[in-house]
Amino acid sequence: MLPPPTRVLVGYKGLTGLDDRIRAARPDLDVRAMDLDRIGEADLAWAECYIGFRRPRTPSFGGVRWIHCVGAGVDAYVDPPVPEGIVLTRTSEDFGPQIAEYCAARALAITQDLRKMDAAQAARRWEPGQPRPLAGGRVLVVGTGHVGGAVGRTFAALGCDVRGVSRSGVPAEGLGEVATVARLPELVPDADWIVLCAPLTRETRGLFSASLMDRCRGAVLMNVGRGALADEGALPRALDTGRLRAAVLDVFEKEPLPADSPLWARADVYVTPHISGLTTVDGAAAGFLECLSAFERGEPTRWLVDRVRGY
Repeated sequence: MLPPPTRVLVGYKGLTGLDDRIRAARPDLDVRAMDLDRIGEADLAWAECYIGFRRPRTPSFGGVRWIHCVGAGVDAYVDPPVPEGIVLTRTSEDFGPQIAEYCAARALAITQDLRKMDAAQAARRWEPGQPRPLAGGRVLVVGTGHVGGAVGRTFAALGCDVRGVSRSGVPAEGLGEVATVARLPELVPDADWIVLCAPLTRETRGLFSASLMDRCRGAVLMNVGRGALADEGALPRALDTGRLRAAVLDVFEKEPLPADSPLWARADVYVTPHISGLTTVDGAAAGFLECLSAFERGEPTRWLVDRVRGY
């Protein structure tokens, strides 16, 4: 079991104040916070615990014995993997409700043709359209954890027929039938909406491939997992040929999305800057403190990352 650390380094990106929240709860800890890009080897040699979304740019983790990831995915720490001697935990924060709202909002924006309506209003033009109902649509949710489950339940509440896809194929609440990943090629042709919620692992990298896109029949792709789940370079062709009707992308292979990416200029692509599920200071602090308390009691924590599965 991990000896409880006393020296904690927070590598913040958008989580200003996390160090203050931890100090307020645990004044006995020595907590430092630095911008991720400024962390050097001396800082990590001092630290026993590192908290952050991403790993520092240093070649090693120095004296760190515990890494606590405050993001929805831990791919930054498992590929390439951090040394075996370092305990890796993840946040307890549930991003499912936020991401489900994002997906529902984008789906309704598409079915209600809000881009066209907004453009008509800006031009002071009366331009009646014909919104399509979202209810009755067939939604395929890839990844059935907390996020996928919340997305599935939200679409089901809106009247959609929801199916899930996971590594195991084990049933999940709100997802109706759950199939294994091996069945994706037979499931995507019937889907109106395909939502990628899976974690990024060696097995899921490039999962939504060009060949899988070729089997689609006008689905809208939503990626709220990780950019590398889908073959980003194959998206323009899939959209041009009508295999995909539109793409809603909150995550990308390279972030920020480069200014020269062809995805920016397409009317059938909806780009957002990785904001569908935002970590909160309260949530990040709560997850760290829960894990710390477990270690101090000499007990395992439920937020320990399985390095083999990658989450």
